[in-house]
Amino acid sequence: MSPTPSDSPAPIPSATPTPTAAPTTVKDQSTALALLATVPIKGRAPRTNYDRDLFGQAWYDLDRNGCDTRNDMLRRDLVKVTLKDGTRGCVVLTGTLSDPYTATSIPFVRGQGTSTIVQIDHVVALADAWQKGAQHLSIEKRVSLANDPLNLLAVYGPTNQSKGDGDAATWLPPNKSFRCAYVARQTVVKAKYGLWMTQAEHDAVARILAGCPNQPIPNATLRPLVRVTASMTPKPTAPKPTVKATTQAPKPAPTSTEPKADVYYKNCSAAREAGVAPIYVGQPGYRSGLDRDHDGVACE
Repeated sequence: MSPTPSDSPAPIPSATPTPTAAPTTVKDQSTALALLATVPIKGRAPRTNYDRDLFGQAWYDLDRNGCDTRNDMLRRDLVKVTLKDGTRGCVVLTGTLSDPYTATSIPFVRGQGTSTIVQIDHVVALADAWQKGAQHLSIEKRVSLANDPLNLLAVYGPTNQSKGDGDAATWLPPNKSFRCAYVARQTVVKAKYGLWMTQAEHDAVARILAGCPNQPIPNATLRPLVRVTASMTPKPTAPKPTVKATTQAPKPAPTSTEPKADVYYKNCSAAREAGVAPIYVGQPGYRSGLDRDHDGVACE
């Protein structure tokens, strides 16, 4: 069933607040509107050299609780959760999501072809963050940003796909009643990590918060930065050898039911050593031989 957006009234537009000097810490501000005034306004930097790997291994276990970040967020945001035996209470098998983006109830069943119905959204998209200051952050801070629960929400997958890398100027949740909380979270994430907004983004956030001027900011307590380890960042790959051109026609690519990949991992130990586990279906390196329970996630 397709989600139906909420019928709550749209926020009332208002003038953009004038930026002021940045506060010492995020917690010095009590409302999202006040915090917005401290976020710098700059142009979008080029996307040059952006790569997801620059934010560390996907779903790194930053809090060292033995569970990857995706499963941490599923357990946090879903109700009526059942867990997979033998995973120390980590892996979520089923549950129900009250989706904030569509105001609908979404059943979750772990498995190939079903897991992606619920996705974990980076509220501030990583590509957007890269173009607005994250490329100047240390690797520790980028890993923290990518795995910070403040910047993560379990949401309806197709709606998350429609968002892409958009900011508040180009995409907002269909559920209008959640927009105040949504842009408040984006504002506090950008303030916490020293990122900026474009003028259009800033104006869009200000218009929404004008309709909820007392919107509180989420808890933005900074985590201690972690020491960068081999498992956090992918290992550099050796340059490919130069191949002399020939006049021979290339052989047709073999057909395969596996997702196309640029890399091959002999086993999950090799994938973990490369810092890429877990590998989701469609990602480079994924193959069914590494996905023992055939749920679309290899080397969990």
